[in-house]
Order: sequence, then structure tokens, then C-alpha cells
Amino acid sequence: IRDCGFFPKDNMGFEKDDKSEPIRVLVTGAAGQIAYSLLYSIGNGSVFGKDQPIILVLLDITPMMGVLDGVLMELQDCALPLLKDVIATDKEEVAFKDLDVAILVGSMPRREGMERKDLLKANVKIFKSQGTALEKYAKKSVKVIVVGNPANTNCLTASKSAPSIPKENFSCLTRLDHNRAKSQIALKLGVTADDVKNVIIWGNHSSTQYPDVNHAKVKLQGKEVGVYEALKDDSWLKGEFITTVQQRGAAVIKARKLSSAMSAAKAISDHVRDIWFGTPEGEFVSMGVISDGNSYGIPDDLLYSFPVVIKNKTWKFVEGLPINDFSREKMDLTAKELAEEKETAFEFLSSA
Repeated sequence: IRDCGFFPKDNMGFEKDDKSEPIRVLVTGAAGQIAYSLLYSIGNGSVFGKDQPIILVLLDITPMMGVLDGVLMELQDCALPLLKDVIATDKEEVAFKDLDVAILVGSMPRREGMERKDLLKANVKIFKSQGTALEKYAKKSVKVIVVGNPANTNCLTASKSAPSIPKENFSCLTRLDHNRAKSQIALKLGVTADDVKNVIIWGNHSSTQYPDVNHAKVKLQGKEVGVYEALKDDSWLKGEFITTVQQRGAAVIKARKLSSAMSAAKAISDHVRDIWFGTPEGEFVSMGVISDGNSYGIPDDLLYSFPVVIKNKTWKFVEGLPINDFSREKMDLTAKELAEEKETAFEFLSSA
């Protein structure tokens, strides 16, 4: 729950416009445990607003259809007024039709003894197929959010397989890492997560990610101060804080014997809600986006996590943040890993 970075955001106070037309939202891996935590939030209006009707499309693989039927029954039993229809399917041509939003949670999980390369290969196949289905069936304005790991490279694969959908429409989830970082700072200072803003996750959603609080602010006694200034503990911020956030997923698995689901679903909700309604004034968030045209020396054509602000459903890089040598090294390291992943994935992509 700590990792959820809960903070009271007003889901009711969004400007109203005519939202009587339902939007079509796809969740893949819909029989899995992240989706189980996510679907209720989508259905109850926490993500797209309390007056936005939704047609919810659930996709999973054929062997999971029995479980998916159970999820479908539960969604019906929630009696959610915003859910105009729920469609459960194992067919991509049904799932991707006329989509407004695609949340791609399903992926091949890493099995014991599996090399990262094997994992990439299995997932290139899945995300090439789903990218092709987006290209063929979805609206060109579709917003695509990739959660399934390796999320950055899976997202790039899907985007490359859907050339007529703007690459800016594709993003991958690093909001869970962002919320984890926010929450660790809040716990250390004895404040709530809502009092901490503008942490950054740079790079890959892997253990090379760089959680950066050089630009983060915390509200103490009604005043905003820099996190470094507030904590006065540089060695923790440059050491244990970073490794805790980088390895939090593994720590949850060790404790729970299952991977993060509740906090992952909360992060997806945050990410998608910010795309839909924009980021609050003076705040930025982290998401994996296409690196083209960034001002931080990250090579083009990588799907890399940056600080962004969002307005009118369009993200922009936060520009002009000073980068110290410590940060530079960490940012380059995770870029290098992403470039290597991309190279491996694209070898498979051309043969897939």
C-alpha cells in the first residue's frame, strides 16, 4: 500500500463537457491479477471521470477464457452505471476494434532459468502482433499504455508495428516506480505522499532505472523545500533510496510470493488519468515515451522514462532541468541498457 503513493486527487472536479458517447477501453492480460485490481477503478469512474460511459474490452489468451468469464461475472455484479458494455474475448480483431485507449498489461512473464534475451524474444512476438492489430483495427487517435515487461522495449515494438499511429500516442508505465520513490521520501520525512512532488524516474523500467529527487519538492510546515535540503542525508538519497526503489518489485515478490498488483493497478490509473485530464499546474510525472527531440542527451528512438507535463492529452518533456555528474552517469547507464534491449528485440522483430 505504501507504494501506491496515495494522495487525494479530485476525481469529481473535472470540467464537464458532453461525455455521453462511450469510449472503448481495452485491457489485455485481463484475467491476471493486475487487471483484477485495475478493472474496478476503470469501471467506477476513477480513471476517465464520473460522467464518462465506457465500453470495456477484456483480452486474454484462450486457456484463460474460463477465468475471464469469472471476471466478467464479477464486473456485472459490481453493477457499475458507467459500464455500458463489457466484452471478453481471445481474438485480437475483436479486442482492438475502434479503440480509444489500449492498456497492454498482458505479457510473457519471466520464468525461472529464463534469460532476458528469451523473455525479449517471446514478448517481441506478442507486441508485434498487438501493434499490428492496433494499426489495423484501432482508431488512429488511440492512446496506448504498455505495462507488460520489459515494458519500454515492448512499447517500442508495438509502436514500430503500428506506423500510422503517432509514436507520441505510445507510453509505458514507470509511474509505479515514480510512486514508490515519492512514497519512500514521504515515509522518511513523516509526511504523506501528496506532500512530495516532482520526483523523476529516468530510463528503463528495470533495475537500472534512475530515481532522481534533485528536482523534487516536499511540503514541510506549509512551505515547499527541496528534498535534498529537507532530508539532509545525501548518502541515503544517493544509496539506499535508489536501490530500494530499483529493487522494490523483487522485494514485493519475495514477501508476497506474487508480483505487485494493487500498487501496479493504482499506478496505471494515475498514468492514464493524467493522460486524460492533464497534470496539475507546477507538477510533472514520469512516463516512458519516445526519446526523439529530448534535451537531455538521450539518443533518439528509445522508449525512455522522462519527466513530462500533460495538457490536452498531449505530453511534453520537462525542459531545462540541470543534470549533475552523478545523474548523468546513471541516466546514460540505463540508456545503454535500453539501446541493447532494442537491438536484441529488433533482430527478433525482423525475423518474427
